[in-house]
Amino acid sequence: MGTGGSTAELRLLADPTRARIMSLILESAEGRALVGHLAVALELRQPTVSHHVKALFDEGLLEREPEGRNVWYSVSPGQVDRVTDVLRADQPPTIADGVLERISSDLADRFAGTFAAETVERYVRESHALLADQAHITRHLPSLTSRFAADRLAALAAAALPEGEGVPEVLFVCVQNAGRSQMAAGILRHLAGDRVSVRTAGSAPASAVRSVIVSALDEIGVPIGGEYPKPLTDDVVRAADVVVTMGCGDACPVYPGRRYLDWDLEDPVGLPLARVRDIRDDIEARVRELLVSLNLSPL
Repeated sequence: MGTGGSTAELRLLADPTRARIMSLILESAEGRALVGHLAVALELRQPTVSHHVKALFDEGLLEREPEGRNVWYSVSPGQVDRVTDVLRADQPPTIADGVLERISSDLADRFAGTFAAETVERYVRESHALLADQAHITRHLPSLTSRFAADRLAALAAAALPEGEGVPEVLFVCVQNAGRSQMAAGILRHLAGDRVSVRTAGSAPASAVRSVIVSALDEIGVPIGGEYPKPLTDDVVRAADVVVTMGCGDACPVYPGRRYLDWDLEDPVGLPLARVRDIRDDIEARVRELLVSLNLSPL
């Protein structure tokens, strides 16, 4: 039997029949299934299904449990998370019926007195479409839809405040919103706390923040939390007092009364950690200068 968890073992799931077998088992009421039932669901001959199940069992992805004359198969407990991630990555992002309505209802309560329920619902549905279609988000799409919509609504409310009210609003924009802008935002939040509202966006967002960025920030004690790449929207630009662009060209609309900065920084995509550290340190120096310009000192 395989060692359980290697990339080679998970490559078995590249076969659509094996991927479907794993999905059927994970989705079953008891988390287990018989080969005969799988054969019926897949409309395949039982020997064919048995061949695929044996391959998955031999590599440690499935466990077998004899029960009388029957043999039940379930996904090995240590493999459930990894198998689920692989299966989700191969599927288009979806949200179950009623989830968007629930998100809209919750946010309508949160923003009651500021926005009508219809406005909130429109932002929720638009935010879901933007994350799924532009950022290609596949993991945690419902919760990220809620966060993205809430942040956009908060930006819309901030833009309506009289000048001088509230904390300074800073928006960092790069191409993929997975590297430079995330480092800048993380460092500014770390140094300024809640004295500055910080947002990020990308002109062509990636599907996830790059792991090397998380590592480079962690080295200096800066958490990135659950940040994720998100598309650039008009509302966050309107809310910003300072817009910092990093290699995204003319993607960012220009509005009167905003301060625009363009930071010429190397794109960390594909660079080793040592090079990313240099970019991080350059960004930190610029962020500290930005804080001074906002009449704030680091915490």
